[in-house]
Amino acid sequence: MAANPNYAASPRHGMVVISTANANRDGTGALGTVFSAGTNGSRIDTIAVQAIAATTAGMVRLFLHDGTNARLYREFEVAAVTPSGTVPAWRLNEIVMDPPLLLPGGWSLRASTHNAESFVVHASGGDF
Repeated sequence: MAANPNYAASPRHGMVVISTANANRDGTGALGTVFSAGTNGSRIDTIAVQAIAATTAGMVRLFLHDGTNARLYREFEVAAVTPSGTVPAWRLNEIVMDPPLLLPGGWSLRASTHNAESFVVHASGGDF
């Protein structure tokens, strides 16, 4: 164990637009890279997902990719929403990762959508 705490030295924000349907939970199929860890590793403190248009019931999935394989990390349920001038598009409000998600160097956070609908996936954190 380190004698002194190791804090993220450089703040980072990653994001990707995903829209290709991928019902796979095994890490195969279309995955968008949200956040790639720095050389010495990174931490992700918050994640948010915003639909760009109408949604149907489905899922947005997050995967951890170790440089070779992607493994399912979390799933978020998407509700059916038809946005308008008075109805906002579906959104997963920023969630705080407690504890923070730690990514070793060479790893990345990736995302997919179950249905062919467009989402922007955001991740904020920092590099060690």
